Amino acid sequence: MTITIYHNPDCGTSRNTLAMIRQSGEEPDVIEYLKTPPSRAKLVELIAAMGITPRQLLREKGTPYEKIGLGDPKWTNDELIDFMLAHPILINRPIVVTPKGTRLSRPSEAVLDILPNPDIGPFTKHDGEVVIDADGRRVR
Repeated sequence: MTITIYHNPDCGTSRNTLAMIRQSGEEPDVIEYLKTPPSRAKLVELIAAMGITPRQLLREKGTPYEKIGLGDPKWTNDELIDFMLAHPILINRPIVVTPKGTRLSRPSEAVLDILPNPDIGPFTKHDGEVVIDADGRRVR
């Protein structure tokens, strides 16, 4: 079984998601998308698999989103994809692909919905937020 995560190691949400995948007993294929951005075809495929629009995948914080004016509705889906390919930091993360589906894992615990083994036991995020308590119950 293959799980892939499009990961940014500098992002806490991405690190938490990766930790949950590993705690589920899987070792994913980790793609640091800032170093190895997806091709246009792969990005289009991921967007379609998630059932979202390119605009819904755009990351605003810490990106050139405002400088480029990406909040303007004039941009087409193809143009938004062009911007994401030119500036991979605009791609929101982490994107996780499993046999059960593809998801933008924001918040990180969204990954539990597509993990083959979502019963990962207790889990606390790096910032101290409890996601799964000692009894195995999802807190959020």
